[in-house]
Amino acid sequence: MIDPYLLIKWLHIVSSTILFGFGAGTAYYFWAAHRTGDARVIASVGRMVVKADWIFTGTSGVVQPVTGLLLAHLSGLDLTESWLVATYHLYALALACWLPVVALQIKAQRLAETAWREGKPLGADYRRTMRLWFILGWPAFLGLIVVFWLMIARPSLW
Repeated sequence: MIDPYLLIKWLHIVSSTILFGFGAGTAYYFWAAHRTGDARVIASVGRMVVKADWIFTGTSGVVQPVTGLLLAHLSGLDLTESWLVATYHLYALALACWLPVVALQIKAQRLAETAWREGKPLGADYRRTMRLWFILGWPAFLGLIVVFWLMIARPSLW
């Protein structure tokens, strides 16, 4: 018989790995495509990145809070412990950044697709979109790094 707690813990750990790994991986590949300046490459990589983000990052992003709250409940943790409250806020920050990042990826991919099909250079709108995408990616990335630390260290913050 499988222990429900261990199954949920396993799902939580696997989904955190997928969330962070795919988030960082897709960001890396999209940024690398952007750095080529080649609209065809950006459009092609962008299609894959957007799809991967929705399938893997999005799914694991839903699994994380569900399994996390179940683990806290099964462990008898007080849901208002400071390290947990900090994780809620950091996770919300990451989500608040990730949602527009995905929309910006879609926009950048479409702008690159249009530029490539029309044989035109990438324009100012594309560059603005990528600049905002880059800026918003950092709080999400750093927030999740801190969440990993909080999950392991479980410090009393206040």
